[in-house]
Amino acid sequence: MLFNSLTFLIFLPVVFTLYWLLNKKLKLQNFTLLLSSYIFYGWWNPKFLSLIFLSTIIDYTIGLKLPKADSRKKRRILLSISLVSNLTILGIFKYYNFFIKSWVDLLHGVGFQVENTWTLSIILPVGISFYTFQTMSYTIDIYRNKLIPTNDFISFATFVAFFPQLVAGPIERASHFLPQILKKRVFNKKQTIQGLNLILWGLFKKVVIADSLAPEVDRIFGDFSNHGGGTLWLGIVYFAFQIYCDFSGYSDIAIGTAKLFGIELMSNFKFPYFSRNIGEFWRRWHISLSTWFRDYLYIPLGGSKSGKFKSIRNIFIIFIVSGLWHGANYTFIVWGGLHACLYIPSFFLKSNKKYYGPIASRNQLPSIATTFHILKTFIFVLIGWVFFRSENIVNALLYLKTMLNPSEFTIEPKIELTVYLVFFVILEWSMRSDERKPLNISFKPLRIITYTLIITFILLNFEQNPQQFIYFSF
Repeated sequence: MLFNSLTFLIFLPVVFTLYWLLNKKLKLQNFTLLLSSYIFYGWWNPKFLSLIFLSTIIDYTIGLKLPKADSRKKRRILLSISLVSNLTILGIFKYYNFFIKSWVDLLHGVGFQVENTWTLSIILPVGISFYTFQTMSYTIDIYRNKLIPTNDFISFATFVAFFPQLVAGPIERASHFLPQILKKRVFNKKQTIQGLNLILWGLFKKVVIADSLAPEVDRIFGDFSNHGGGTLWLGIVYFAFQIYCDFSGYSDIAIGTAKLFGIELMSNFKFPYFSRNIGEFWRRWHISLSTWFRDYLYIPLGGSKSGKFKSIRNIFIIFIVSGLWHGANYTFIVWGGLHACLYIPSFFLKSNKKYYGPIASRNQLPSIATTFHILKTFIFVLIGWVFFRSENIVNALLYLKTMLNPSEFTIEPKIELTVYLVFFVILEWSMRSDERKPLNISFKPLRIITYTLIITFILLNFEQNPQQFIYFSF
């Protein structure tokens, strides 16, 4: 089921009403959320509900057994069962064909002629990369004695399958999310209004910005060899806003929907295109994933406390694994490696932690120096997006070659898209101090005009056959 569909616009009020009618019955509330979540996910393909249920059973059982294990060896074995089970499910559905094809290509490269008969005809289950990481955080935190396991299976299953963030995050930690499921929730009018604002803003990002840009991005990338450098720059700028508005739009709708049920999810984006260096960009982009890798992979590897060589190694591991997490293609690996190369200089100069908090918090407009740093970082990010969006590395390099060629540098942007993007950037800049309070405009006439424009744009662009979110494929 898609957030940007008529089905969801009917589904959500029904679930919301049933949920709050059971206000004094926590277990029934959680069961309602669980059943609704399974319906939401099963709407796409009921068969893959079995995978979610399998992950739920495994980690619930392991979680109960871990505190009872009487030796470190047994605890490690139990944790290994959880990790191997989840990563095997993820690996088979997402990476098996990629690695088989890579192995066959390698054999062909050294002169062995092998027929590729080992690949499988399987569909990638939506959201598998998200919920497997979420369930693994549960068993890892119990193993580290940072979390007490729950005996409430319904509550745990709700934590795993909670429909607002089930298929594209944010990737929640059990230590943050599960306690909210286990305790009584009380209807809060202010929280509900905040949630509706986030849903509206997320729909605007997805339906108006991302889906309007998608056809142009597909057209330019699909025939990039017949376009000049200016058009290719326009294409990658369009893609940068497409993927940002598509993914952060989903996150806003997810966070806003959770608020309707009295649950607070973590922020996933904090205006990343206003970042002043790559380090700040990764503190603002896909926060739930980058912090997951930091806490469960980077720090256990030694982080930055194991000498320069190991620090560089750990940074490359994190970024390359992050790239591979996004998809079974070498383009994602190169994308991750490129960001590692961009990040390492700021890491050693210690400028990666230079910028925190809102940009130009005391001024209406950024300074010349800040503007320069923002544009420089944005250009670096754009170069990375070329690899992310391209079908293969050869295409990405050809795209970059033409893009950086000053000849034939003509740009012909569509007026409608330009209006949307200018309107969007102005609004983003105005709300840059708090990503959880969009459209927080104090001047009433301006607030009315803004809401009217946003709702009008959404209605004009709302489709009968809605576009799925980009990160569903990851």
